[in-house]
Amino acid sequence: MNKSILFLTGLLFIMTSCRNKNEISMSLGDIVSENYDAYGEEISSKKVYHKNVIVEKYDNLTEGDTLDIAFTGIVNSVCKAKGCWMRVALDNDKEAMVKFKNYGFFVPKDIENDTVIIQGRAFVSEISVDEQRHFASDAGKSEDEIAAITTPKKTYSFIANGVLIKK
Repeated sequence: MNKSILFLTGLLFIMTSCRNKNEISMSLGDIVSENYDAYGEEISSKKVYHKNVIVEKYDNLTEGDTLDIAFTGIVNSVCKAKGCWMRVALDNDKEAMVKFKNYGFFVPKDIENDTVIIQGRAFVSEISVDEQRHFASDAGKSEDEIAAITTPKKTYSFIANGVLIKK
């Protein structure tokens, strides 16, 4: 337990004091801490990237490409029905649509504005009108907002193996 607390303290110091926030390199190993709640598989990536770098990574992907990666960001919204997806803020008013590997786990439904560390597979995709409307309904949008969705949308997608949510 003492190693975990020391490691987490060092990790938080690196994350908050790093002047170049483009890439945060860290080894998460076996984090067990009262500062994060863990969901899904253990986060074991050697590097966790800042949200600004993730946009650059996504911009270099074409439909069909995938990238195994871990990054940190802030939750914009989460499924209010089950916690089965979340949208995580990225750079320049963009966000990643995060779903969970094989629906093997869900996250709490009240984590908007919380900091997360996510590990999994990034890819770009097109979301159909029906799927966008489904997500809007899950997010509690009004009937008028849902009806206003009329065209498919290219999106940054992410299938998370594991998620850490800062308490």
